[in-house]
Amino acid sequence: MTNATAISGVIPPVCTPLTPEFEVDTVSLTRLVDHLLDGGVDGLFILGSSSEVAFLPDGHRKVVLDTVVGHVGGQVPVLAGVIDMTAPRVVDHVRTAVAAGADGIVATAPFYTRTHPAEIAIHFRTIAAQAGVPLYAYDLPASVHSKLGADLLLELAAEGVLAGLKDSSGDESGLREVIIGRRDRGIPSFSVLTGSELTVDSALWMGADGVVPGLGNVDPHGYVRLLRAASKGDWAAARTEQERLLHLFRLVNVGGPHMGRSSSALGAFKAALFLRGIIAHPTTALPQIPLDADEIARVGEHLADAELG
Repeated sequence: MTNATAISGVIPPVCTPLTPEFEVDTVSLTRLVDHLLDGGVDGLFILGSSSEVAFLPDGHRKVVLDTVVGHVGGQVPVLAGVIDMTAPRVVDHVRTAVAAGADGIVATAPFYTRTHPAEIAIHFRTIAAQAGVPLYAYDLPASVHSKLGADLLLELAAEGVLAGLKDSSGDESGLREVIIGRRDRGIPSFSVLTGSELTVDSALWMGADGVVPGLGNVDPHGYVRLLRAASKGDWAAARTEQERLLHLFRLVNVGGPHMGRSSSALGAFKAALFLRGIIAHPTTALPQIPLDADEIARVGEHLADAELG
């Protein structure tokens, strides 16, 4: 079990560019990594939701790991998602991620199975005992059917099981409870990162350490500006940048009612990266419905409005 200095800043969940044949496009992936590094990000999170990890075979996951970790070469920390249904399956991904050189790993609660909080604690303890690198909890109750409560997270943080939290629950009061509990229990090394990219200024004001924004693939510079303004206490500038990003985020709705919201959002992120010349194809993994030409054009309109065309 490993404690770590709190990771902070802008840590985008890196999209996984695919070829039209649904293979990992490693050339586009390295170009995307360079785009994010040029934007001034503080770390990278691969193999998370925005990476389409749920759709990637194990071989594709390994290609992403080897490509990103090798290309980054230690310039910033690389956190790797090891997301799977239960601890024995997760531990297999942990071994692969650690062997590839990931600086930390990110895991959700178990899913498909219905588990008790005591079993979720065993899940995280089991993963941490095998890892040898910092373990970050990913709170994603809409997908895994379990909300990670503040008491559980802080208990595991105090034990040294968890190094931090990526909170994509949308529960702002729960996030604040974790931030306050971290202070009250004297565990400042426990890193609290928001995954709610439209309320980053609020989360930072509450005391969060940083953000893991899917939209950060498209506009890393904007999130870096937001964080820098907040770090200086310039909350008016932070709010202005947040509101600009909120307008840009509307591109996730171009897919309309004939596809899943996640398919629309991931398709829009990839379409934006394609239109910006960063990735070669806007392909999303099966069975997601792809954006059509008109929908991709609407993504372009959002980019133009944000002066990112």
